[in-house]
Amino acid sequence: MSSKTDMFIDRRRLKRHVTFWRAATIVAIVMMSVVVIGKANLIGVGRHHVALLEIEGLILSKPQREQMLYDLIENAAAVALVVRIDSPGGETAASESVYRALRAISEVKPVVVVMGSVAASGGYMAALAADRIFARESTITGSIGVVLEATNLVGLMEMMGVENETIRSGPLKAQPNLLERLTPDARAVNQRLVDDIHGMFKHMVAERRGLDPNVVEALADGRVFSGADAKSNGLIDALGGLPEARRWLEEKYAIPVTLPNQALQTFRTKHWLDWLLSTAIQKSYFAERLTLDGLVSVWHPFISNKW
Repeated sequence: MSSKTDMFIDRRRLKRHVTFWRAATIVAIVMMSVVVIGKANLIGVGRHHVALLEIEGLILSKPQREQMLYDLIENAAAVALVVRIDSPGGETAASESVYRALRAISEVKPVVVVMGSVAASGGYMAALAADRIFARESTITGSIGVVLEATNLVGLMEMMGVENETIRSGPLKAQPNLLERLTPDARAVNQRLVDDIHGMFKHMVAERRGLDPNVVEALADGRVFSGADAKSNGLIDALGGLPEARRWLEEKYAIPVTLPNQALQTFRTKHWLDWLLSTAIQKSYFAERLTLDGLVSVWHPFISNKW
């Protein structure tokens, strides 16, 4: 009797082991399928389609996004790229990086930009890479400029009786500085830096939009334009959205409007401030603004950033 009982127990145990490994195998297959499908979606491989990239919020450095764009060059299944931009700008270098990547794609397949509520400053810089730019009449764009902000706490420190001593290798090292007033020489050097990058931005506008440099000079004083004004001034090509962009691709490149759009997926790289700020604050424009450093090309109205 005991041997039969032991045999029964062994069979039950073996059955549980078989069930466990069978379930584990199924889970592993499912996970591998998800990874394979995810990679396929990430680079947009498969049947012919129009790749769709969303650029929203502040434009920050994201190496994964740039790598994904350069990978798109070799992806024959993606016959064109539509970029939807809804951004007030961001880091100047990051905006330029997006611009360069889009220009590289444009060498092998058409690139179209569709502006959302805002595509200003660095957002407009990125848009300049496109072969065709669409915007809504009420889109806020332009703001062709560069900003280098410097805050100092000298007045507050003096009120509190706190002094700062900085030992540096040269008079222009660590300027601007939060703990010191900006010296005239440092102000002049930083102004030249801003002017140099602004000149690069203006050259991009003149070259990509086919505008006379003198015309660009008048438009590049930092002002914003509605989509309608931007079209009148030659800063964009046409009014419209994604449907109009797809129709243009069909008319210009014989890419059927029936060809599906396929969204490109990007990974969001969290800034360390994201871990310190609450969820509600993380989603605010102010919180994102805190992540910016150095030269920025961003439009940031003080009353409201919602249009």
